[in-house]
Amino acid sequence: MGTGRLYAAVAAGGFRRYATYRTATAAGVFTNTVFGLILAYTYLALWHERPHLGGYDEAQALTYVWTGQALLMTVSVMGGGFEDELIERIRTGDIAIDLYRPADLQLWWLAGDLGRALFHLLARGAIPMAAGALLFPLALPGSPVVWVAFLTAVLLGTVVSFAIRYLVALSAFWLMDGAGVAQISWIVAMFCSGMLLPLNVFPGVLGEIVRALPWASLIQAPTDVLLGTADPAAVYVRQLAWAAVLLTAGRMLQSAATRRVVVQGG
Repeated sequence: MGTGRLYAAVAAGGFRRYATYRTATAAGVFTNTVFGLILAYTYLALWHERPHLGGYDEAQALTYVWTGQALLMTVSVMGGGFEDELIERIRTGDIAIDLYRPADLQLWWLAGDLGRALFHLLARGAIPMAAGALLFPLALPGSPVVWVAFLTAVLLGTVVSFAIRYLVALSAFWLMDGAGVAQISWIVAMFCSGMLLPLNVFPGVLGEIVRALPWASLIQAPTDVLLGTADPAAVYVRQLAWAAVLLTAGRMLQSAATRRVVVQGG
């Protein structure tokens, strides 16, 4: 099997794996929809008092809410992806088997995570978004070009998310347990991705900092592309830059971890 076909098969396996959890998926769709309703009415109250907060009108703010719910699991803002399994394999020592396989460890987990992301986008993303569009006047674009640009930003945001979580998981090589680092990462992601509030509403220097961090690529950046409030090319450049930096850091950490395993094994 060629290298490309191998990772395509891994991605397809990741999609099928999550597709088997039908009850969990239905519960997740319900949870995302209910949480979306709570946020939507909260945003309505907030935007009633502060119209055009963050540069969004009311319809754009509501669109932001439901896009965030669609992307919440797609880009794994609160975890739930491969990282728990990878941390456990490092803890038990099973990672040594993975490192000796004729496949790149980083690409293997990335392929599987992209399959997971695609499933969540279709299952836990599209349905809550459709519910939001039925219940509220959303500012959804009519041009397919904008939707393609949005999906491209989602793909790049997913890669950035993977790169962050891969670094978090690899920290388990040097810690007793990576769960603490993972929990800190989830908290930071919730605050800095735009999951709770658009990063555009953060004032002054704080707003500039959170919008420059890699977590902004997860929800804020794709949503701004969908709303037409950001230049897609500029968004892609920033996402690609963060992906390159973080993936390179992950590869360096992976090499250090491999040497550690070899030394201990020897």
